Amino acid sequence: MLSWLAEQRIQEAMRNGEFADLPGHGKPLELEDLSGVPEELRMSFKIMKNAGLVPEELTLRAECVSLEELIAACMNSGNSDPAEQKSLESRLSVKRMRLQQLLRERGLESSSVFTEYGDEIHRRLAGGEI
Repeated sequence: MLSWLAEQRIQEAMRNGEFADLPGHGKPLELEDLSGVPEELRMSFKIMKNAGLVPEELTLRAECVSLEELIAACMNSGNSDPAEQKSLESRLSVKRMRLQQLLRERGLESSSVFTEYGDEIHRRLAGGEI
């Protein structure tokens, strides 16, 4: 009974145009796929994301993937600059060391859940299947 009443009110509001000026009106919903996030981490991830906070480890992982792609592009181009490649590799090394330090400080380096999650994030950032 209650769901029927709610549905009737929603239909009436739609007919009256009360939803016409909402953000995203007429656009497909952007459903958030959290299937790659371990269940234990989903709520904290969602809270942080909604607050506009991104964990430093995610930022570092994204930066590592970008640097890896730049290094690969340098290696695959016919006229690569060895100094630029060395600079990119050095930056990548620093980012990886910071990531390892961060994981160690937070006690996450031995967490199988976090390791699986990290691998999934890396795969997605690297352009793997979503």
